Amino acid sequence: MQRSFFNSIEKKTGVSMEEIFALANAIQHADFKNEKQVRKIVRRVGKISNRDISKELEDKIVNSILQDGDSLDLDKITKMMK
Repeated sequence: MQRSFFNSIEKKTGVSMEEIFALANAIQHADFKNEKQVRKIVRRVGKISNRDISKELEDKIVNSILQDGDSLDLDKITKMMK
């Protein structure tokens, strides 16, 4: 059952579960006050989601995350990427 669930997600998103788990692990262990780490995660999310993130948008997202410090406001980031 669990494998079929993951296969379904992979088919719908085009993203492997390994990539999703690796990203989740990186986010879980990230220091959201470290600009270099935050930029790396933002670029990785863009790559996984097949989104072209301009330098300006990347700067905006990174600055927003750095301002929030320890928390990550996904709603705010999602709205920026639309």
